[in-house]
Amino acid sequence: MAAVNFKAWKYVPGRNVTKNLLEGNLPRILGSVSVTTIWAISMYALYVYLGAALYSENRFTSSEIALAVTFYGIGAVLGSLISEQFTDRFGEKKISKATLILLTLILVCLGIFFSSGDWIYFFLFIWALVGYAGFTSYQARLTVEYSKERGIVMAWNNTALYIGITIGSIIGGYVISNWGYPFLPYVCSIAAIISFVLSNQKVQETKKESAFSDT
Repeated sequence: MAAVNFKAWKYVPGRNVTKNLLEGNLPRILGSVSVTTIWAISMYALYVYLGAALYSENRFTSSEIALAVTFYGIGAVLGSLISEQFTDRFGEKKISKATLILLTLILVCLGIFFSSGDWIYFFLFIWALVGYAGFTSYQARLTVEYSKERGIVMAWNNTALYIGITIGSIIGGYVISNWGYPFLPYVCSIAAIISFVLSNQKVQETKKESAFSDT
C-alpha cells in the first residue's frame, strides 16, 4: 500500500496547497472538530465497558450481552443510513444539533433504566441510532462549512474521533473505579451536552488569501 501510495501521489502538483488552505484557519478547524471528540466520549466511555456493565448490573449471560451489542450495532447502522435523509430534508446543522440534544436525554434514560432487564435492548438501539445519526450529520455539516478545506477537515475530524475514543475509555475506567458502572450513562450525557454547546460556538474565520482565491 505504501508503494502504491507514493507512486500515485508522486505526480500530483501543488504541494503547498494544504499549507495555504490551513494557514490561519487551524484554530477554527480545531474548534469545530472538538465537537466530534466530545461526542466520541459520550458514546465510548460507556460502550467500551458495555459488556462488563451488563454483566455487573444485569447479570447478563454471554448470549444476552451479544444480543445487546447486536441491537446497538443495528441502531448504529440505521442511524448512519437515515441521517442522510433527514439531513437532506431539514439541513445538516439542525439535525446535528437536534441529535445531540436527543442523545443527552437518551443517555439519562439509559442510566435510569440500565438495570431494567429487557428494556436495555431498546435503549441501546435508540442510543446508537441517534448517536450515529448525529455523527453522520455533523460530518455533512463540516463538509458544507469547510467546502475548500474539506479533505483537511475530514482528516482532522477522524483524528478527533480517535482521540475522543481514547479519552472516553480513560474516563470510563476512572468512573467505574470510583463510582461504579451505573454512573457511566450520566457522565456520557454530560459529555453529550458539552458537545452540543461546542457545536453552537462560532469560531471567527480568518480572512486570508488562498491558492483558490481566484477560482
